[in-house]
Amino acid sequence: MGYEEVEHMIEIIKNTKIDFMSYRKVAFIVSGILSLLGLFALIQIGLGKANLGVDFAGGTAVQIKFHSSVALQDIRVALEKGGLKDFDLQDLPTENKILIRVKKQEEKIGAYAETIINVMNQSFKDKKPVIDSVTEIGPKVGARMRTDALMAILVSVICLLIYVGWRFQFRFGVGATVATFHDVLAILGIFYILDKEINLILLSALLTIAGYSLTDTVVIFDRIRENMKKMIKETIEDIINKSLNEVLSRTIVTTLTVLLSALSLFFFGGEVLHDFSLAIIIGLIIGTYSSIFVASPVVILIGNKATIKKKK
Repeated sequence: MGYEEVEHMIEIIKNTKIDFMSYRKVAFIVSGILSLLGLFALIQIGLGKANLGVDFAGGTAVQIKFHSSVALQDIRVALEKGGLKDFDLQDLPTENKILIRVKKQEEKIGAYAETIINVMNQSFKDKKPVIDSVTEIGPKVGARMRTDALMAILVSVICLLIYVGWRFQFRFGVGATVATFHDVLAILGIFYILDKEINLILLSALLTIAGYSLTDTVVIFDRIRENMKKMIKETIEDIINKSLNEVLSRTIVTTLTVLLSALSLFFFGGEVLHDFSLAIIIGLIIGTYSSIFVASPVVILIGNKATIKKKK
């Protein structure tokens, strides 16, 4: 997207007068459904009943070095013929290395590694495969990593609440935190429904989206704060609507720019980055939505409650 195209787009969406806050009740229903779905997914992840990756479920990781490069698809076919299922492949092309990670089921420890080694020696004998390392991740370690991952998300969101609450007002901090929680839960819920693997790569995508969503929300809150000083006689709904319309072009252009990069990763980044880029794509859409239809309405909701208490 060139500069002229961006400038033309900004001109098209300039001086909009959309009444965003009139849709907040519908948005609350949609967001409630997404959040409940995410909470259910979170419970399933905590119980170990979701489609968890090796990092969270336990399993075996085998790194193999070849004399020359080998296509991931050829290795996948060979492993499937060897009777292996639920495995991940990661290519290290500069070193002709492949990392194979297999989820642990009921087999004895070490059984996966032995099977992988046998398959590699039989299928790629001419490539001279050499075992670089074998790592076993037990179920207790996987459970601990699940707990640590959830704690990392919780702590990061709490830090966001403190930062935004300090920079603006408490109600703005709550609005940003609710929106961030909403984004994380929504992505988790969608990935759970799609039966996508929950792993450390998804965790990194969630934290990335949390940061992006917060940045977008802070830009909107900055404009709201500026307009609150100018529009003293206006209602909070009118102030927020005006502020959202003023930053709408920036929000759309920024989101589209990042979205194009994420789409490029999704289609051309290879299998390893497929789920990561998918999470970023979904997160960009939901994060932009929540900045407008979740964070701002929460500010109104808390503000109205504070006004009622003062009147009493």
